[in-house]
Amino acid sequence: MTTLAVLVFALLVVPTAAASEVVIYTSVDQEFAEPILKQFEKQSGIKVKAVFDAEAAKTVGLERRLIAEKARPKADVFWNSEYLRTLRLGAEGVLAPQPPIAPSIPAEYRSKDALWIGFGVRARVLIVNTQLVPDSATPSALADLADPRWKGKVAIAKPYFGTTSTHFAALYSRWGEASFTQFLQSLKANQIALLPGNADVRDAVAAGRFALGLTDSDDALGAIQAGKPVRMIFPDQGREGAFGVFHTVALVKGGPNPQTALRLTEYLASETTESELIRSGAVQLPVRANIAAASAIGPGKPKIWHLATPELMPALADSARLIRLHLE
Repeated sequence: MTTLAVLVFALLVVPTAAASEVVIYTSVDQEFAEPILKQFEKQSGIKVKAVFDAEAAKTVGLERRLIAEKARPKADVFWNSEYLRTLRLGAEGVLAPQPPIAPSIPAEYRSKDALWIGFGVRARVLIVNTQLVPDSATPSALADLADPRWKGKVAIAKPYFGTTSTHFAALYSRWGEASFTQFLQSLKANQIALLPGNADVRDAVAAGRFALGLTDSDDALGAIQAGKPVRMIFPDQGREGAFGVFHTVALVKGGPNPQTALRLTEYLASETTESELIRSGAVQLPVRANIAAASAIGPGKPKIWHLATPELMPALADSARLIRLHLE
């Protein structure tokens, strides 16, 4: 009888213990993600085990890990700071469809096959050193990176990882190979510097090593708030606008904790989380109309475009091939 009681107790307790945790892989900077995950733990009573990625290989490392673990998933949720690798994971069969959640998020920020949902936008912006570039000479377009007056004075992150790779893949997809190649060649002729990551671009421009650079709006605003001599420009406002990237959250197919995974996914896609991401400086623009942009953006919202569609995936390999040929 004692043995039987122990077995019954084990059958009742073990599933409950397993259901009280959730494993999340995330490329969101730990300083921004941890407070949100801890608040979820506090409200839900569910223990969150988070795996973060390195800055220089943002998202790429987690993408490879999720694919490698596809047969026996260890993660339940993938919270990505951009969307290209989320698209790729969906195509690889790594993600599971979500039930309808977060109805206030517009359709353009949802995958048609329900594999992911988007929220919290950052923009690809120009960061300019105010001590090296007078107001009258401030660039206003992405094409200004190739302006000969800035020869040897421009920096970008290597376009193989993170938001820079997404941005360049989208440019290739929108412009076509000929125009994209011409753009790369003009950058090469202007002796553009390729740095490890967006934060490196921010720091190098703030230190005066370069006059301007291409980075993310969260990096640029962080430097401004730290009192660095820089300004942030949303490029191409008279044309298509600045390129935008947004967070995505997705369920991992076959993850060990599906019930708690859905609860965490709902929390991350909530208005509370999007507002907190803006407040913390992780993102600057909401996808929801009823949430205000970061106060540092000023009045009105800048013009933003994105390309979170299947044709972006083959563009990643094609754009990388051309980058190696014409920019390295």
